[in-house]
Amino acid sequence: MNDVLQVPMSKELREKATLAALNQGYSSLQESVRVFLTQLAEKKIETAFVPSIKLSVKAERRYSKVLDDIEKGKGISYTANSVEDLMNHLNNLK
Repeated sequence: MNDVLQVPMSKELREKATLAALNQGYSSLQESVRVFLTQLAEKKIETAFVPSIKLSVKAERRYSKVLDDIEKGKGISYTANSVEDLMNHLNNLK
C-alpha cells in the first residue's frame, strides 16, 4: 500500500504548480512531486536557497568595470612564478 503525503498549500499555489507541471509534460502535479521526491531520495538532486542580492546602480557599474578589466587582462591579476614570488607580492601589497 502507498503512503499519502499531505502538503498544506494555498489554492493559488496548487493551481500555478499544476499548470507548471502540465506545461513540463507531467500528467499531474502528483506525478511531478513523485519524480522530485524519487530524485531527492536517490541524492540525484540537491536544493539550495540563496538570497537574492540587488546591487545599486553605482555598484553595478563598478562591478561591470571590474569584469571588463578582468576580460581585458588589465592589471588586476598577478601571476606568481613560485610560492616565494607570491609571498613577496602579498607582503608588499598596501
